[in-house]
Amino acid sequence: MQIAMFSTLILLGIFLLCSLYIITKTIKERLIPNPHLPPGSLGWPLIGETLNYLGTCLAGRPDWFLRDRMEKHDPQVFKTSLFGETVAVFCGPAGNKFLFSNENKLVNLWWPRSVKKLLKSSLVNVAGDEAKRIRRILLTFLDPDALKRYIERMDLVTQHHISTLWEGKEEVKVHPTVNLYTFELSCRLFISIDDPLHISKLAHQFDVFLKGVIHFPINIPGTRFYRASKAADAIKEELRLISRRRRAALDKKMASPTQDLLSHLLVTSDASGKFLSETEIVDNILLLLFASHDTTTSVITCVMKYLAELPEVYQTVLREQIDIAKSKEPGELLKWEDIQKMRYSWNVVSEIMRLMPPVRGAFREAIVDFTYAGYTIPKGWKLYWSPMTTSKDPTLFPNAEQFGASRYEGAGPAPYSYVPFGGGPRICLGNEYARPQILVFLHNIVKRFKWDLMIPDEKVPYDPMPAPSQGLPIRLRPSA
Repeated sequence: MQIAMFSTLILLGIFLLCSLYIITKTIKERLIPNPHLPPGSLGWPLIGETLNYLGTCLAGRPDWFLRDRMEKHDPQVFKTSLFGETVAVFCGPAGNKFLFSNENKLVNLWWPRSVKKLLKSSLVNVAGDEAKRIRRILLTFLDPDALKRYIERMDLVTQHHISTLWEGKEEVKVHPTVNLYTFELSCRLFISIDDPLHISKLAHQFDVFLKGVIHFPINIPGTRFYRASKAADAIKEELRLISRRRRAALDKKMASPTQDLLSHLLVTSDASGKFLSETEIVDNILLLLFASHDTTTSVITCVMKYLAELPEVYQTVLREQIDIAKSKEPGELLKWEDIQKMRYSWNVVSEIMRLMPPVRGAFREAIVDFTYAGYTIPKGWKLYWSPMTTSKDPTLFPNAEQFGASRYEGAGPAPYSYVPFGGGPRICLGNEYARPQILVFLHNIVKRFKWDLMIPDEKVPYDPMPAPSQGLPIRLRPSA
């Protein structure tokens, strides 16, 4: 009895001390601001300005949150509080360059606790030499030289998807349909799952995971994070079973080391001969599904939206793709060389990613005290960059609200002004993979169809990536 009472008093004491620390820290930060820190507002205790930020995201304009504070406080850097963390937001090309150029020197990658908890042993949770080791192993599968082997398979999967879910239909909801396509393609290329029912089961769990991966890490039944955690556990267990079966097949020479990403990770070691553990393999495959799936779905959906709104752009894309198709024998699949010919099409995709970036931004953490733009950035502060601090800046992109694929001809945008995939050592892992995936789909869809938007003024909230609120229903017509 006495021991139980003593334990309760200790826990109560710890709780009171923690509460006192939080209250003191909150009062100090909000009521006695340090003049050497970046200007800004930390908002409400604990929640900070998170609700304001999420509100602009759900309105489809997260750039409003950033632009308002850049104008009010400082266009170079300002402070805020997001997801329970004090954050310095670095703005403009100079801010992007500073963060991308100082990885492992002044800053390291950082994600909200929700991401870290759900992707425990993945690349998002390591830094320095360990991050370089894992990234190097992953990139040997995702670099252009490796991806060349998979273009024909991408084309086959895309043709099958369109013939199954698009052809013969008068109306299609683009976002959920493309969502199935990108997930199916990743499942086939990453872990060689071909069974539609198996893919559909995983896709359902993955959608639940995505809804809570960047959220308050409150692990209570009914919350988004709780549901995401349960979904992540189910996906990881399935990936573990697949990994063990594959390892056995590789040992018996019944599977190829170059079959897919999973085989690659099982047989590839680092420079010292060290292999990834099973947990590292599972968590990093989940990370790559996260990195390659939802953002690509968002980009393809937005491309479909803009091509419906810009018929002259659609026609130019169609001509380019028809010319490529005419250069090939009947039934011949796309190759890497064909992807390189899709220059105008990629300029169109690039401009759409400027107007509607597929990601809101990403975080870093200060690993030492440093000075930026005349302000002190304390060690431990979280740092945030967003493509939206530059993407609609009229000084960087004249007529910034208007579509202009020609912006990417010649030298293209100014350095660090166009960063839909980030930059530096932590540039998005799926960067090179996304380009052929999007272009292969675009090639196959425009050859077959034209389309009209059924809800022309449909809103496109960010949750967490841009996704039309009604799924972007379209009416299909033959392209010729």
